[in-house]
Amino acid sequence: MADETSAHEGVDRRQFLHTAAAGVLVGIARSGVAPPAPRRRGAPATPLSPDAAVQELLAGNRRFAANQLTSIEHDLAILKAHTVDKQEPFAAILACADSRVPVELVFDQTIGHIFVTRVAGNIVTPEIIASLEYGVAVLGVSALLVLGHTNCGAVKAAMKAETVPGQISALYLPLRAAVERSAGDVAKAISINAGVQAELLRTSSTVIRDATKAGTLEVVSGVYDLATGNVTLSS
Repeated sequence: MADETSAHEGVDRRQFLHTAAAGVLVGIARSGVAPPAPRRRGAPATPLSPDAAVQELLAGNRRFAANQLTSIEHDLAILKAHTVDKQEPFAAILACADSRVPVELVFDQTIGHIFVTRVAGNIVTPEIIASLEYGVAVLGVSALLVLGHTNCGAVKAAMKAETVPGQISALYLPLRAAVERSAGDVAKAISINAGVQAELLRTSSTVIRDATKAGTLEVVSGVYDLATGNVTLSS
């Protein structure tokens, strides 16, 4: 009987909170005032220091690897409404174009929290630089992570350098530096490549270089393990 009473009390409390929250949102909508940025418990308030931004990414990844996501607690309708006219991500990611690496999930983040660019082999191109410069100069991200992943097809293809259809072989040249330093070790090449691309961002972009010198941005690299879900920083 006590269990039934407790269960009913829990349901009533959830219904009350849901109704109260709905009333607040209606009041906000009628007033014309934008709702505050919705953040889950423990999520960062922008802006974060560069080190804190990196640590938030790693903390989110630990939650992901442990199958304890908290980003799913957000109300997506509120998130979408809050980010219609602006975005305030705390970090930017350059990731490989790969269906096995769902970047937002990997770091347990949601709409508006991270600024993601993707290209096969997570290589630096003029378009990628321009996109990330926007993230740094306009959006004010505090951390920039170049994320490689285990068993990367682009890196493996570059190591074989075989004839491929279309323009796929255009990926080979930007990956050569890592391939040549890997001594034929795919895992090593993947890690080296992430570091090489991170260094390219630090040195080839005046916007990124100036932000790192000013201490407002940290550029790091890492590798995502497809099997475990863990991200390990390499630089």
